[in-house]
Amino acid sequence: QVQLVESGGGLVQAGGSLRLSCAASGLTFRRYTLGWFRQAPGKDREFVSAIWWTSGATLYADSVKGRFTISSDNAKNTVSLQTNSLKPEDTAVYYCAAAPAPACLLCRGERQYAFWGQGTQVTVAA
Repeated sequence: QVQLVESGGGLVQAGGSLRLSCAASGLTFRRYTLGWFRQAPGKDREFVSAIWWTSGATLYADSVKGRFTISSDNAKNTVSLQTNSLKPEDTAVYYCAAAPAPACLLCRGERQYAFWGQGTQVTVAA
């Protein structure tokens, strides 16, 4: 049974940082791309970042490039998203997701991700 469990969300002032983590189980990790998406109130869920477990290659949405960093700890089966210089517009529920390779190698499309976590709330106060 595949499980993705996010943690690390919270309330932070603009300009602050949070480190989100996703613990993955039930996956053969080298066969997946792990991604982060977010959904703000009243908006569609959007791609944030992805990492291909095997190579460590990464991909970012333009809106977070230079501020967010995705990384993986293969020994602990976790994927993290370091979020710096947070803005109020970063407020959203952040979801961890897994997409099978090779069909998805750093893909952005929500429909390509087969497994999802329950989400963690990030709120950035102005």
